[in-house]
Amino acid sequence: MGETRPLYIPVLLGTTRKGRSSLHVAQLMAHEVAKRAGVETEMIDIARLPLPTDDAGEAIKDAGYSERMNRADALVIVSPEYNHGYPGLLKHVLDSCLKEYVHKAVGLVGVSAGPFGGTRGIQGLLPVMRELGLVNIFWDVNFSSAHKAFDENGKLLDGAYLKRIDKFLAELIWMAKTLRYGRENIGLE
Repeated sequence: MGETRPLYIPVLLGTTRKGRSSLHVAQLMAHEVAKRAGVETEMIDIARLPLPTDDAGEAIKDAGYSERMNRADALVIVSPEYNHGYPGLLKHVLDSCLKEYVHKAVGLVGVSAGPFGGTRGIQGLLPVMRELGLVNIFWDVNFSSAHKAFDENGKLLDGAYLKRIDKFLAELIWMAKTLRYGRENIGLE
């Protein structure tokens, strides 16, 4: 699988709330993805997507977001946990595309103000990922007490997260390469 074209793995910041702790997490994830050889990335902030909220699904598809999802080999979704779930606007954005996601890897990063690091929100997202045709990797990254994990400038205060992110990205990149090979070389019967 000697790809010459770099993998494209965008990081999706899945909340629009003001003062969101998830912003520092998404910036860190994009920075760590960008350090990987043969990978291109960008952070996609759902707060900046021009999607209406008075309709849903492919009826609200944004051409720019759709093109990036079509190009993507994998996706990192950074999602805060709000009241044991994931943000409704994240689901709204995800639902605006369908075929763009099929047979592509996804890694989930949970963020919470409490001790569980967004695990309950991730648990709710797993069946959504499957329904969209995304392939979940085996590892998540969970940021507990996220407001304490970074300083006011967004600098990570706990280096232990970097080891977890490294393991997560190794799996995501392996899965992205494997699924790209499958999409490009193995047809469905």
